[in-house]
Amino acid sequence: MLEYSLMGETTMFDKGIHKRIKIVLLIVIFVFLLVIGKVFYIEVIEYRKLNTLASGLWSRNLPIEADRGKIYTVDGEVVAGNLTTTSLVFIPNQIKDKDLVATKISEILEVDKSVIEEHLYKKSSIERVHPEGRRLSYEIADKINSLNYDGVYLVKESKRYYPYNNLMSHILGFVGIDNQGLSGLELQYDTYLTGASGAIQYFSDAKGNRLERSEVYVEPEDGMDIYLTVNYEIQAAVERELDNAMTKYNADGAWSIVMDPNSGEILAMSSRPNFNPNHYQDYTTEELNRNYAIWASYEPGSTFKIVTLATSVNEKTVDLVKDTFYDSGSVNVDGARIKCWKRGGHGAQTFLEVVQNSCNPGFVELGNRLGKEKLFEYINNFGFGKKTGIDLNGEASGILFNLDKVGPVELATTAFGQGVSVTAIQQITAVSAAINGGTLYRPYIVKRITEHETGEIIEEHKPTFVRKVISEEASEQVRYALESVVALGTGRNAYIENYRVGGKTGTAQKVNKGSYMVGNYILSFVGFLPADNPKVIAYVAIDNPKGVTQYGGTIAAPIAKNILTDAISALNISPSLDTIPKKYQWYDTKYYTVPNVVGKTVSDAKKELKNFQIEYTGTGNIVLSQSPSVGSRVSENSVVRLLLSDN
Repeated sequence: MLEYSLMGETTMFDKGIHKRIKIVLLIVIFVFLLVIGKVFYIEVIEYRKLNTLASGLWSRNLPIEADRGKIYTVDGEVVAGNLTTTSLVFIPNQIKDKDLVATKISEILEVDKSVIEEHLYKKSSIERVHPEGRRLSYEIADKINSLNYDGVYLVKESKRYYPYNNLMSHILGFVGIDNQGLSGLELQYDTYLTGASGAIQYFSDAKGNRLERSEVYVEPEDGMDIYLTVNYEIQAAVERELDNAMTKYNADGAWSIVMDPNSGEILAMSSRPNFNPNHYQDYTTEELNRNYAIWASYEPGSTFKIVTLATSVNEKTVDLVKDTFYDSGSVNVDGARIKCWKRGGHGAQTFLEVVQNSCNPGFVELGNRLGKEKLFEYINNFGFGKKTGIDLNGEASGILFNLDKVGPVELATTAFGQGVSVTAIQQITAVSAAINGGTLYRPYIVKRITEHETGEIIEEHKPTFVRKVISEEASEQVRYALESVVALGTGRNAYIENYRVGGKTGTAQKVNKGSYMVGNYILSFVGFLPADNPKVIAYVAIDNPKGVTQYGGTIAAPIAKNILTDAISALNISPSLDTIPKKYQWYDTKYYTVPNVVGKTVSDAKKELKNFQIEYTGTGNIVLSQSPSVGSRVSENSVVRLLLSDN
């Protein structure tokens, strides 16, 4: 019995041992699996994350700023480029004597030592010295480089540069110190123009010391290039003329737009006051952000009569040649007396002469024939009262009468451009539709966006059709009427010999707090050529010129003429021989058509060339050839050269 009991106790003891061994073994296996799982998680699943974190501890990046994309005119002039500069960065862990570095660097940069110390004692892997160490001059950068201090680096940066200074300033805008676009196209297309920065990557030990042969160069990617619709030659002419006008007339402001009327492409645009984007910090917010060509909203004056004219012709409410109107000098509308600019009026006129003379009472009659619903329908169709959608920021909408509040007086004043508020971009876009066959296009200034390296077109802008406003037949009549304005009417100062020029003057009294300002006008002119097939249209406005008689025909028209003359050369527009002869005033320079005297005797040639000076080459009595050529229009007393021969 005793033996049996002992054997039983032994068996139970062995079972307990085995159970404990199994538990321990399971625990060991479980722990082992946990370890394996953790290793797997770290080595496989979390590898990238942890490797990135680890790399951040021992890798360093010296930034290399990418160049911003360039901006070109349509003819290839760079109007916004880049300069390479250097900037100062510190790697604090590599700097052994921070007091010495702070002393020397502060002396070179001419800043307080504490400013540099603030950067040196920051707990950061790399510290950019901003703004004191940004975009250093060559002399300063050379002084810093000559110190040869560990942890003190000069890195490449790109600085925006505008080679033509004030040229196109409101179009281009400007960039901040970090090369981000802040206004104009620089802001509008910032995502395209901004590149991707590169770096020189290297590795360091735990103390921040640079490891040998560890550098990796990451090349920066430059931004995309932008090509504008702007023609440099025409833009330069606009800038010149506005500068001259501001100086000559001591004007409060001036602006101009030149456009291709058949596409909406902006060929030139500028306004005054302007600014130099290379030094934008020197200007006020108003000077920087107000592109008057698209921002300023004002009463247009008589240039708006083109809309009334086009509407009347399209609706066939007037026959410009057959219908007549008597202008007594004023007209009474619902108790309000509306005057003509000419005291005593123009008397009996055809409506073509009403247009030529810019007769307000005559346009009141055109407005009455149309009625408010029809006139305002066309005003809206021409794009007034809303933004044109040009790809520039800062555009205004203008202001129109609420149709419900338009009475006889409001209808009358609207018909000749008073009581409405419009922008220059609205006006030139609308007039383009009136003369191009009746099609309204959306104006635009960016032609295409390309990859910097390959030139591959990323985005291309083409003419955008908005709507058909008037018929081709009506547009043809408008063109002829406006050509007669320049040849025979108030726009004579825009007449260009040998070219068919159409246009309309505008003289608009400015409004301040609901009242018209005494002696303060915006003088304007819109002109185009050739009148039979327009290829270019220009709008000019001068704000409050001083010391002169304030009429659009005397101030704005000659400026537009100069711009259009340059456009003729820039666009290679051929002359026309079938122009409407100009109606000269006593003060005008007279032009004459050169007759054909080839084959005639000297005495007969003299009779026909009585308005010119004659220079002879050769001997004999018969004219062999002549210069200028037959049919040319040249000013009185110009020299005509004759080659003589006996045969």
